[in-house]
Amino acid sequence: MTLTRKALPRRTFLRGTGVAVALPLLDAMVPAATALAKTPAKPVRRLGYVFMPMGADMSRWTPKTEKSSDRLSDELSPILKSLAPVKDKISVISNLELANAYPGSHATSNSAFLSCAKAKVTESTDYYLGTTVDQIAAKRIGGSTQLPSLEIAMDLLKLVGQCDNGYACVYQNNLSWSSPTTPLPAEAHPRIVFEMLFGEGGTRAQRQKVLKKRASLLDWVRDDMKALQRELGPADRNRIAEYLDSVREVERRIQAAEVQAKDIELPDLDRPLGVPAAFGDHARLMFDLQLLAMQADVTRVMTFQLARETSNRTYPEIGVPYPHHPLSHHGNNPDKIERMSKINAFHVSLFSEFLQKLAKTPDGDGTLLDHSLYLYGSGIGNPNVHDHTNLPTIVAGGAAGKMRGGRHIQYDKPTPLANLHLSLLNEVGVPLEKFADSTGTIDGLFG
Repeated sequence: MTLTRKALPRRTFLRGTGVAVALPLLDAMVPAATALAKTPAKPVRRLGYVFMPMGADMSRWTPKTEKSSDRLSDELSPILKSLAPVKDKISVISNLELANAYPGSHATSNSAFLSCAKAKVTESTDYYLGTTVDQIAAKRIGGSTQLPSLEIAMDLLKLVGQCDNGYACVYQNNLSWSSPTTPLPAEAHPRIVFEMLFGEGGTRAQRQKVLKKRASLLDWVRDDMKALQRELGPADRNRIAEYLDSVREVERRIQAAEVQAKDIELPDLDRPLGVPAAFGDHARLMFDLQLLAMQADVTRVMTFQLARETSNRTYPEIGVPYPHHPLSHHGNNPDKIERMSKINAFHVSLFSEFLQKLAKTPDGDGTLLDHSLYLYGSGIGNPNVHDHTNLPTIVAGGAAGKMRGGRHIQYDKPTPLANLHLSLLNEVGVPLEKFADSTGTIDGLFG
């Protein structure tokens, strides 16, 4: 590696045989003229989506606000209370709907969440939906990154045929569609996602063979890393050291899960082999992979299916050894509703942990949370009746200082979720006048 007094390119990699580790945003990436004025490196904007299946117990979800105000009260609702440490970076929006998801099903909850489009009723391969909002963003802000977008999930069920009331399984399997006829499969295996972010060249088998020769992919970039460290200032050296420690820790957890998987005789049918046995550990790992992808600017657009619609996963780690899907059809049974709300709260807590990590990760003149926008939500409101109105919806991030957080925006009547999608697109530099069935933007979310 040869460095000059010119600013370090933003797309700088540490390279080794079969691997390429992108760097986080460094002060050395500031042009020399502005560096003299101690101007911090300019960050980029990022957009992410986290899908929660099967709605929520809205009585325990809906937050209270201060009197005569839309400000969130100090005491958050039972499901959202884990978000307290990042309360000023979130806004809860109530009474959004997916009109095109009716007549109502689990399949259309998933398919309409990012498309706001009506899925063609078919059990065959002539499926038709619409281009999803993440892919519209990826075409505009993802062109300069290694991956235009990243699609990940927790459940890798390659079901085909009919899955839900006459709808092909493709609608339930995929959140992202690059065109009305082109779904983008999500990856649930941490090792494969890790290699997507840091592998370079050759087939997956070839990269596996290379990586097995040493304990970590970072061993392969050691020489390049030493050459770079000699040319950087103390702050940048510390930033790289912390970043590479994070990469190594994520890799260590993936390796531990792969070893553990060999000893499991009856794996969870919703869980691919080679991932952590506990749902929470798997989800944290997938969130951390998103953090690394953002930190290294490998991608700026991400979608994460936190769990699949109609998932029968149980959650013994939080005291709920009952399948999620049957609980969601609770028939107003108080015990079932309480158990479902515990699952809702657990899912939100994992998202909160992720947001807190983003808030602690430097990025230019702020943090990754300051320069990102994430939408967390579901395509179902009340799962007991397959209702697509009053959807549980959270927007998190800073939008480079433009988002007005700590708020609860409540609409008097059902308002298209597409309005929120349109607002987020506009804030990350993708100006559109309309998306799907939008009727405008969300007033007051940004200022």
